[in-house]
Amino acid sequence: MARPQNFDTDTVLDRAMDQFWTHGYANTSPAQLAEATGIGKGSLYNTFGSKRALFDIVLDRYGRLGTGLAEDYMSRPGTTRECLREYLRAAVDLDLASPTRRGCLAVNTAAELGGHDAAATATLRGIEQRIVAVLAARIDQGRRDGDVDRDVDPNSIAALLFTTSAGLRLMAKTNDAAQLYRLIDVVLTTL
Repeated sequence: MARPQNFDTDTVLDRAMDQFWTHGYANTSPAQLAEATGIGKGSLYNTFGSKRALFDIVLDRYGRLGTGLAEDYMSRPGTTRECLREYLRAAVDLDLASPTRRGCLAVNTAAELGGHDAAATATLRGIEQRIVAVLAARIDQGRRDGDVDRDVDPNSIAALLFTTSAGLRLMAKTNDAAQLYRLIDVVLTTL
């Protein structure tokens, strides 16, 4: 008879996410995961299958949380530019508030595994596509509302903003808020 789970899955995933985010996939050991989550390696692997399976679940969860954050900011009142500015600034602020400037789990994973790990690359592309779609929808709404130039291509600008966000998350490791905010203001002139 299987023993019942004695842990909250979301808490375990969040703690595992923190380890992968801070140390990367390769540099996160099963022992670190067990210690961080508070459950034994055996239970961890019985529940999730393997370190890689756990990482895949965590990366997907991170992507869903990121998409939810974009949806939240894009549904707020204000102009499209204001919503986008606040969204990009929030990402910068989150990075700068962390005791360890670790950037973005998706960006870090792209640097570590992207291009040579098909599964990770597919997950990262899915995250990108979902967030770009959310940003493009808000830009298109701005075109209809009249606060974005009607000649703007929502998908192209959304892809540019996603790429900018990835760069900002990386640059947050070495730059201050004022510099990153200036870059945000510059990219928003494309609207």
